[in-house]
Amino acid sequence: MGRLSMATRKELTAAAGVRYRHSDRAKKARILDEFVDITGFHRKHAMRLLRGQEDARPGRRPRRRIYNEAEHNALVLLWEASDRICGKRLKALMPALIEAMGRHGHLDLAPEIRAKLLAMSAATIDRVLVPIREKLGRKRRRHTAHSLRRSVPIRTSADWNDPAPGFVEADLVAHSGPSARGSFIQTLLLTDIATGWTECAPLIVREQTLLSTVLTELRKHLPFALLGLDTDNDTVFMNETLKGYCEAANIVFTRCRPYRKNDQAFVEQKNGAVVRRMVGYRRFEGLEAAELLAELYRAARLFVNFFQPSFKLIAKQRDGARVRKTYSAPETPHQRLAADARTPDAVRHHLQEIYAALDPVALLRDIRDAQERLAALADTQPIAHPAAAWQSTDRFLASLRTAWKDGAMRPTDRPIVKAKRGRRRPDPLIRATPDLRKWFEAEPWRTGSELLSRLQVEYPGAYPNKLLRTLQRRLKSWRSEQANALLFAPTEKMPPRSEVTTAQ
Repeated sequence: MGRLSMATRKELTAAAGVRYRHSDRAKKARILDEFVDITGFHRKHAMRLLRGQEDARPGRRPRRRIYNEAEHNALVLLWEASDRICGKRLKALMPALIEAMGRHGHLDLAPEIRAKLLAMSAATIDRVLVPIREKLGRKRRRHTAHSLRRSVPIRTSADWNDPAPGFVEADLVAHSGPSARGSFIQTLLLTDIATGWTECAPLIVREQTLLSTVLTELRKHLPFALLGLDTDNDTVFMNETLKGYCEAANIVFTRCRPYRKNDQAFVEQKNGAVVRRMVGYRRFEGLEAAELLAELYRAARLFVNFFQPSFKLIAKQRDGARVRKTYSAPETPHQRLAADARTPDAVRHHLQEIYAALDPVALLRDIRDAQERLAALADTQPIAHPAAAWQSTDRFLASLRTAWKDGAMRPTDRPIVKAKRGRRRPDPLIRATPDLRKWFEAEPWRTGSELLSRLQVEYPGAYPNKLLRTLQRRLKSWRSEQANALLFAPTEKMPPRSEVTTAQ
């Protein structure tokens, strides 16, 4: 029998239901068998329908609540302490973050709450944080290719083939703000291909000798030897100074193809995820800004490399126009470096000692402090939150519990305050302004057209009709001043228009 429509089923149920309710047990069984064969309903469901109990069915049983308010509050705190990363990355970081915060006395979880948090899936983490997130409501400069670059071999993203830790990509991030004119600070960024280990340092000027000096300092902080340096085709990299430096240090020097950003996908990703996320898009120049950036990067390198998990692309497979990508589980650079069999035991133990002494909340507090001072310096404004307010780790930790209510929490993410543009041409009414002001105060109801006509009579040929809009804007500002004076100084009242008219 074909599929019955809903209307037919209702009619059949109504007709068979009357017979079913007035029949004995044997007849009810036959009617029920017939009804089930025709409709295909489950026997129990059919019995309820024929008895007229379709509305008495129990509704969908609510899901058992697993995570309560305590788990939600703890999750929000961990999310804030991780710098608001996504659920998949937070899931991977949670064991280490809970352990680190507990070790420093920032978090004291009951065993059952800790077990539930560690068992929480990445999808559940994102689902719990949805209401919180809902309430929060660049072109790089191109230079002429240098002839030297022909001697530097090209390496694409497909040529790495699982290199050992020590082969890094390098790039410069400009802090020029909306204009690239003049001198401004740039950040030298190094990203390791194998582990994602990231180092940053400010360059006060674009100069190849200074870049080599800063690179020497960064090599001292790397937990591995610098084996390879892959850069773009910027002239600050493509020069004899840096090439000779790499040859003397036995560093493999390579470059990407011109205008192919994907050849440097690893470091380009860190440009946004680390530098722009930490520093923003304001303009920074001068020694004071460079010192603040260096202070920010000292705390950020530890926070990013030890407490910021990231994905890593494992494989790509093209299926027609679609590219399927496979990623590894989120891990911090420290975890990847420790898990790499090519890492010496001494390095692994040294990193573990550093990690055991790190306090993620204290690092995040130092980052926020440096960001606050950087934003204030760039905007030439007094610091809204003095540095002393962030000195207490406990006070900063308490602020993380409700930080989501305040929206954007990074000071460098605040909108850039622009000064209002002043007048750029001479005032055409400057000579007549005293007379206009006197006429306005005597008769404030006069329109711009009336005042302009009177002005043309007093100064023949000096003020054409095209100045009407300028005069109207002037009257608008005077009326605003007058309204404020009436509100805040009620004793000074303008005479009513009827009295002035009668006096005249």
